[in-house]
Amino acid sequence: MKLKIYQVDAFTNKLFSGNPAAVCIIDKWLDYKLMQNIALENNLSETAFVVPNAGQFEIKWFTPTVEIDLCGHATLAAGHVIFNYTAYTGDEITFNSDKSGILKVKKDGNFLTLDFPVDELKKVSPPEQLIKALEIEPIECYRGRSDFLFVYASKSEIENIHVDCSLMNGLEFRGLIITAKGKDVDFVSRFFAPGSGILEDPVTGSAHTSLTPYWSKKLHKKELTARQLSSRGGQLKCKLAGDRVLISGQAVTYMIGELEI
Repeated sequence: MKLKIYQVDAFTNKLFSGNPAAVCIIDKWLDYKLMQNIALENNLSETAFVVPNAGQFEIKWFTPTVEIDLCGHATLAAGHVIFNYTAYTGDEITFNSDKSGILKVKKDGNFLTLDFPVDELKKVSPPEQLIKALEIEPIECYRGRSDFLFVYASKSEIENIHVDCSLMNGLEFRGLIITAKGKDVDFVSRFFAPGSGILEDPVTGSAHTSLTPYWSKKLHKKELTARQLSSRGGQLKCKLAGDRVLISGQAVTYMIGELEI
């Protein structure tokens, strides 16, 4: 069996930055173990599998170790592939995820815009285990559907924090977002998910379903600019729209290949 595969750098307009994702568009779902093995072999933070279905597209995302509930950059990458390498002629794509519901990607000039459900945040005390992992206590801590959100006082703290990911094991959560107010952008962040096989994610679209409502309330504005401060880096534009978050970024193709299974 031969499968077409695309590798796309998402949330960037230049190669070798942003977050790389693999995308496989297939006629029907593959065996779960096979999809997981493909994601492991790709060794990227996420591989998206997409199945066309009656004008829409079903989608699943795998890290090298697990299937996950929601992924922003791999959905953006999948939209980029569908718009540029298939016969699809619309300017908006509807994805249906059995874990996260209806998700959309829309052409917006040179950008693609994700339409994702907003995350509900609850203020909580930071777990001691996470404080030990970062060695710096946050000024605020929230828990969303999947992640913890630690808020710090400055961009420099986000840049310089060293995270001991070995101390993050055993907690029931997907990942940890750390964030602070930005200087040339509204806010900055980093994201860590060692339990999902990702020590530090380069650019995390889904984390911005938590970050956008937090910073929208804090900064009293609906439209925000954001940067993820990983070594690869990524730029995002975010907008709070009721119970949805619109997350915009660019994407570039790195590789088109063929798998032999």
